Amino acid sequence: MLRVYHLLIGLILLILTPIVFKFVYPNSPTDKLQTNPVRQPKPVATLTQTNSASKPTEGNIWKSVLGKTATPPGWKVEPCEGNAPLLCVSSQGKVLGTVEMQVYPLANQPNFQKMLVAAGIPPGAKVDLQSPNYQTQVLTALNAWVADHYAVLSKDRQTAYGDRISFSPQPPQQVPFGMLHGIRYGFTGVQQGGKVYEENLGYVAFDGASLYVIQTAFDPAAKTGKFEKAENFESFESYLSAIVADLRLPK
Repeated sequence: MLRVYHLLIGLILLILTPIVFKFVYPNSPTDKLQTNPVRQPKPVATLTQTNSASKPTEGNIWKSVLGKTATPPGWKVEPCEGNAPLLCVSSQGKVLGTVEMQVYPLANQPNFQKMLVAAGIPPGAKVDLQSPNYQTQVLTALNAWVADHYAVLSKDRQTAYGDRISFSPQPPQQVPFGMLHGIRYGFTGVQQGGKVYEENLGYVAFDGASLYVIQTAFDPAAKTGKFEKAENFESFESYLSAIVADLRLPK
């Protein structure tokens, strides 16, 4: 009988011990482990460069279309790292400037579609890059695009600078753009005292499906596609025409 009594007391103590422990030590480490969930490490955010006017499908397009490159002595030209559509121009390991290429699918360019129609190329027309007549029509549309581009830029500069800086566009020139026929264009912004404030250079071509636009500048307001020094921009300007002429386009 005594053994049964002792066994009963031991069983009661076994049941009550955890309850008493929790009451006496309400903030025990065991309780914390039970109530606080394990925190997972937060994913590391990655920073990527994008441009709202273009949605590249292959990363930096220069990596797939750049052909032979011509540069001033001691300079180097290669696609910039990352997905931004930039060509890096450097000397002795220092980037002197960049050249930007944007690709605009025709389906997203209603204004240029109208220019093609006005030039004699209706929607859905057969693309014949070898046809002299088709080439002439495309060049007519590209010249209209440049004229419209100049009008927009002139209005923009007039709003920003007023009479302090004059907008001086260059006459468009037909140039080879890889195996395509393109247009070279540009403009200069000159201060009243005659000092050059900005210089811009561009090339545009059309392959039947997309509009290709290449731009670079000496422009203090630009963020990409620019040279920091006017002398470097001017030194590279003529070499860029040779690079554009040797692009691997159309694909």
